[in-house]
Amino acid sequence: MIVPLLDLSAQHEPIRKEILAAIERVIDKNNYILGEEVKTLEQNVASYCQAQFGIGVSSGTDALLVSLMALGIGVEDEVITTPLSFFATAGCITRLGAKPVFVDVDPVTLNLDPEKIKAAITSRTRAILPVHLYGQCADMDPILSIAAKYDLPVIEDAAQAIGAEYRGGRRAGGMGNVGCLSFFPSKNLGSMGDGGMVVTNDEALADRVRLLRTQGGRPKYYHKAVGGNFRLDTLQASILNVKLPYLDRWTSMRQHNAVQYEKLFGESDLSEKIGLRVPKAVYRESNVGHYHIYNQFILRVPNRDELRSYLKEQGIGSEIYYPVPLHLQECYQSLGYKAGDLPEAEKACQENLGLPIYPELTKDQQETVVRVAENFYRD
Repeated sequence: MIVPLLDLSAQHEPIRKEILAAIERVIDKNNYILGEEVKTLEQNVASYCQAQFGIGVSSGTDALLVSLMALGIGVEDEVITTPLSFFATAGCITRLGAKPVFVDVDPVTLNLDPEKIKAAITSRTRAILPVHLYGQCADMDPILSIAAKYDLPVIEDAAQAIGAEYRGGRRAGGMGNVGCLSFFPSKNLGSMGDGGMVVTNDEALADRVRLLRTQGGRPKYYHKAVGGNFRLDTLQASILNVKLPYLDRWTSMRQHNAVQYEKLFGESDLSEKIGLRVPKAVYRESNVGHYHIYNQFILRVPNRDELRSYLKEQGIGSEIYYPVPLHLQECYQSLGYKAGDLPEAEKACQENLGLPIYPELTKDQQETVVRVAENFYRD
């Protein structure tokens, strides 16, 4: 049985007519940039994230970039963040001439470890940028407490975590000064191209982001600031408006699949060979109060590369999130980090393996994944 890492056809086929009708409406109106569909999406996604304002932008990367710009982050500033994330998290900091300061991750959640943040704060620190990795919120209460003590804004990278909840039911993206979302096709709420959004409860900050996403011009051709072209296409917004009402159902299906994996792996003979390092914090009533939306389902495997090769040979999709921690990337050699500086992130990059977890994944497919993994270790 072939089990792909992601099957977007299975998601799109049941709502194909709705998506095509939405696209046709945009074509009929010939309003392709920041049209009414964008405004509708901004309102609905902001509300979903428990924020007052949403600003649609061209990608999750640009959501991070324009948020940093709106907060005035620039040359010689420092931003504390995680070394275990997609490159854009740190890359956007560097593009503005600022310096990413990497802090190691918690060994269980693999999110930014709050206990290590204070030691990284200097006179040049201007913001803290936690990532809600794989669909689980970072430990935000201590992060927000530290930020308040040192008067630092918090930029949430919620690209993988729309709908994830933290203690008290607080939603990813709505807890810090600003939240950054991605609508890349593989995300839980994915467009059919690039797209992203900035959400915030700060009206002045929202207005600044809107200004910067259109070259800093207001009115047109009169520029109050140097911004960029960060606009969300109306076509992508129209597709996302169709998908958003289905998001909670798709999240529930992902969570069901995560529980099923835990059950299947628990019943297998692999318990001493692999680690399911994601806490069993699926439901709101969980003791730790987290609500994981499983953008990724991660194994911790000591011989990860060999297992992944075997899975590929057997038709099982998988992915490494991520093979090299950000502090050891070639482009950051000048920052002076070396192997061993951030051991938990480095270990995770050697062991992490993402398995198929998309909503439409069947029990038979999951049983196949686990059986193939068992065969690998048996052989």
